[in-house]
Amino acid sequence: MKDETEPRSENVSMELSEASGPRTADSVSSLILQPSSLRILLWDIDGTLIHSLRRGAFKDYTIPMLEEVFGTAGRLPEMIVSGMTDLQIVSEALKHEGFTHADIFERVDHLRESYMTAMRQATSNGEQFFEVLPGVRETLQAVHEHPRYRSALVTGNIEQAAYLKMELVGLSEFFDLPGAFGDESHDRRDLPALAYERIKKHLQLDLAKEQFIVIGDTPNDIDCAKHFGARALAVGTGRLYGKHDLLACNPDALLPDLSNLELVMQTLAGL
Repeated sequence: MKDETEPRSENVSMELSEASGPRTADSVSSLILQPSSLRILLWDIDGTLIHSLRRGAFKDYTIPMLEEVFGTAGRLPEMIVSGMTDLQIVSEALKHEGFTHADIFERVDHLRESYMTAMRQATSNGEQFFEVLPGVRETLQAVHEHPRYRSALVTGNIEQAAYLKMELVGLSEFFDLPGAFGDESHDRRDLPALAYERIKKHLQLDLAKEQFIVIGDTPNDIDCAKHFGARALAVGTGRLYGKHDLLACNPDALLPDLSNLELVMQTLAGL
């Protein structure tokens, strides 16, 4: 296991002809001819790409949604939810109120609608609600311009909320592949497989699981990568888990953050 001072690295396949400039039609065409060179980056959002400016701010819109859809917020006000999917959060908050997974899935359309109404209301007062973490924009730009990489969201957020967050912080342009989201399963370990099937169909390529890299800030991100068979790149930018917590989960690589672009690219090249 390599830490941030010694990222695992190896020579990127010469099939890419050392291409590192913007993704052009020719470079994409060349890459498609050697699909084994492609790496799909599956990005977590909260704690990896962005933070809310105020800790626990998600409860501003999650509590009203629960009260509208289920009549109670259960134990959500006291919960710490880092790394959970939104359906898992709802389940944990309401399980002592007698709501089962089946009860929640039965109301999932109402849940999505109410959640987004409350979220838009909470984030539309003109004040900044989220901030992009150091180096994120530069990293996303660099991998977007490199023919070896493509990016998708695999996040605990419900799909509409994930894309709204990316829109609010100006990162939407970087995610051009279908992902997987927190309104699709109570178990985060299910999400990479959902993204995998969608991305293979979208690209019309037969990709290996090892070509997928889950990037996240929690043990659950590492766990879902390992459960699926992808690589796991941990970043130490979450509010709840530190370097030693993440190392204990044996990620394939660990970075303190994404601020050192050269180190980030070297690390990705070794995965």
